[in-house]
Order: sequence, then C-alpha cells, then structure tokens
Amino acid sequence: MTRWVQYSSARRLNVVCLALVVAAVLALWGVDFQIYPVDPWHELGRLGWGLLTPAWYDLSSLMWALLHTVAFALLAVAVAAPLGLLLAMLFHWRAVRLCCAAVRSVHEVFWGLIFMQLYGISPLTGLLAILVPFTGVFAKVFAEIFQQQDFDTVHTVGLTAGRLKRYCYTLIPQSWPALLSYTRYRFECALRSSAILGFIGLPTLGFHLETAFKQGDYSEAGALLWAFLMLIATIRFWLRRWLLVPYLLLALWVLPATVGFDGGGSLWRFVSEDIWPKALLEQDWNGLLNWWVALWHGQIWPGLWQTLLLTQIALVLTGVVVLLAYPLASRSLAGPVVRWPGRFLLLVLRSTPEMVLAFVFLLLLGPSGLPVVLALALHNGGLIAFLVANASDEEFRSRLRRPDDPASLKRYAYLETPRRFPALLAFLFYRWEVILRESAIMGILGVATLGFYIDSAFEEIRYDRAFLLIVVTALLNMLVDAVSRRLRGASVRME
Repeated sequence: MTRWVQYSSARRLNVVCLALVVAAVLALWGVDFQIYPVDPWHELGRLGWGLLTPAWYDLSSLMWALLHTVAFALLAVAVAAPLGLLLAMLFHWRAVRLCCAAVRSVHEVFWGLIFMQLYGISPLTGLLAILVPFTGVFAKVFAEIFQQQDFDTVHTVGLTAGRLKRYCYTLIPQSWPALLSYTRYRFECALRSSAILGFIGLPTLGFHLETAFKQGDYSEAGALLWAFLMLIATIRFWLRRWLLVPYLLLALWVLPATVGFDGGGSLWRFVSEDIWPKALLEQDWNGLLNWWVALWHGQIWPGLWQTLLLTQIALVLTGVVVLLAYPLASRSLAGPVVRWPGRFLLLVLRSTPEMVLAFVFLLLLGPSGLPVVLALALHNGGLIAFLVANASDEEFRSRLRRPDDPASLKRYAYLETPRRFPALLAFLFYRWEVILRESAIMGILGVATLGFYIDSAFEEIRYDRAFLLIVVTALLNMLVDAVSRRLRGASVRME
C-alpha cells in the first residue's frame, strides 16, 4: 500500500512538472522576446574588461555606498526579526496570517515608492521599505519553524502560563538554531534589497551601479560589483553576535541625510484621499466603473499577463539552471578541482541582485522580456543550486560509499539527481512567489510588467492608479503563494 501511495505521489508530481513546462512553452508565444539591433558582443567585451579592471579611484563614494547598503539592511532586520517572532506566536489567527501575506506580497521597491511619497529620499523610507515586507516573511517562516518542533514539551509548562511564556520556555529554545540560521540568511537578502533600492534614488549601491552603467563606466561598475560580492562572501567572518550592538550604533550614525521632504504631516491625506480614485470620493459610481474598465484594459490586464508569462518561463528555466549548475559545486560530482570554481560561480549568481543582472542584460539585448527571464533564472537558479549542492555534500560525507556506486555522468543521472529532485522542486516552488514579485518590479527598467505601470503612475502622481496596481500585484502573489505551498507539500512528502 505504501509503495502504491509513493508511486501515485511521484506520478502526480511528474504531471505537475510537465504542466509547468508545457505552460512555459506556451508562454513563449505571448511574451516579447525580441532582440533589438545592438552589438551585444562589443558591450559584453567592455563589461568583461570592466570586471577585470575595476576602478578603485573613488574609494570614498564606494565605502559610503556599502555602508549605506549595510546600514539599511542591518537596522531593518534588527527590527523586522523580533516583530516577525511576535507575529509568529499569533500566526494561528487568520487576521495575522492575512496581514503578513499582504505585506510580504508587495516588493520592497514598491514599498519604497510608497514611502517616498511621504518621507522623500530619507532613511525612514529605506528602512520601512525593507522592514515592512520582511516582518511578514519572518512571521511566516518562524511560524513554520515552530510547527516542526516537538509540541509535547509545551505541556510541561503550567496551564496558567500565557502563550508568550510557553514559547519562551519551550518552542523558541528548541528552534533557536533554525531561527538564527534563517535570520542570517534573511540579512543577506536584505543586503540585496537595500542595494536594489538605489534604483529608485536611495544612496545605496544600486544608485551608483545604475549611474555607472548608464554612463558606460564599466570599470567603476566592476568595482562596485566586486565590492558587493566580497561583502556577501565574507558575511560569516564579519557578522558576529558580539558585534551586533556596535554595528547597530554605527548603522544609525552612517544613515544618509534626508533629500526631499518630511511628509509625515501628509500621511492622513495620502491614505484618506490620494490613493482613492476621485470618482469614489465623489460617489460617482458610473465614473468609477468607467475608470476601472479603462484601467483594466489599458494597464492591469496587459501588465498582469506579461508578469505571469515571464514568471512561468523564468520558473522553468530556473529549474534547468539548477540541474545544470548544482553538479559543478557538488563534492560527489565535481571533485576538488571543479568544485571550488563551481561554488564561486554560484556565489556570484546568488549574490548579484536580479535587477542588476537584468540591467546588464538590457544593455546587451535591448528592452524586452528576455533579459528579465535570464536574470531571474540565473539568480534563483544559482541560489537553489547552492542549497542542493550543500545537501548533496552533507549526504556524501555521512553516507557510506558502496563499491558499486556509479560515477561521473551515471552518478548524476541515476543517483544524485533522483535523490535531490524532490527537495529541488520544493525550493523551486518556494521561489515561485519571489520570481513573480521580481518579474513585477522589472517594469521599472522598462519591461511592460505590472511594475512598469506602477512606476509610471507614481511619476504622473496618480497615486490612486498606483495603489490599485499594487493591490492587484499583492493579490496575485498571495494566490501564487497558496498554490506553491500546496506543491511544496507534495514535494516534501516525496522525500
């Protein structure tokens, strides 16, 4: 009976994989993959030369850009992690789950655009842009970590003890290593988010990268990329728990000065008037319907459709990248000679933000959906391949080798990949929501996803339109998250 259930689950999972691939192939007919008449090899050569000859002449600007990037990320995580922990204790409440799902479904860049209308280009804008969605993410993941613990210990605490005491004395100590590990990983994500906020004007690494790329100064861009890569690669050396308090104080000191205005006084006007269509405020229901229909046909549906198509293609291509890349970093497949270059390649792919990769591919291939798909697939593929390779290495160290174990390509095809495949799919389904969020914000670079129309609405000071588009994006992310969660459950049962 058990064998039949496993076979049935495997068959259903294979059907799901086939459906995803077929959907991605069909999406190719509806997405803009036009390659514009540029000279990619010439630009690629210049970019490669810039990476090989980084310009370190403006070390002061480089150091301040890195300090601002770290400061935003560190302070945001320092606040978001405790808030997420408190919300995780209340995650059994439907209202808390829905609130956390809503805030984490909106990308940090979109939050940055919202808060920029209130507080200008200020430290508060950058901190809130990362803090708000990360709080929702922490709450969800911490709650999942708690669910994996032994709940029998909870009964050892007296019945009169409150929920906070029960968590503090039982579940939190049990899950403390996992909580710390995920917080450390989330800080790495916050560094990438902080860098990306530079594309909307905050003085982080992304601001200087965008300027260098637009000016064609690839040597300066190379220095910025190498500096960020070294920052990510050395986290385990400089991020120490006993240094957190000095780091937080230093982060408060290095926060950039406010550029623009302090719009705290306009908060009420923004939430009560600006984000609502004029027809709604005037109770003009016919005008409201016309406004909605025009926006649906002109922006919501085209942006929604392109976002979904790009996400589906990027999701399947990410899986292909993982299957091709993880053997390069696996001890049992690559060996000591190839493994370290392979791990360095995966470090570069997972450390470079998707928007930076997309910006580079846009310079090489022109403005279409192709650079977006390549950027998303390479970044997420590198991240998942890194996790899969680590799992392969752990099993390789602990498992007894048999003399008849296959080697080389046969080991990859018949031993390692079948063992890794369920976890690979679980990681892939987990990143599905992330890929969708990233596909949406790529519109800021000119690709016609939902982010393109959101960015245009903010530039035209049409906050009502921007708000509705952001709500549509959030609802879409929540739907995809629900589907991916069910698929992840199926993948985990296969292991």
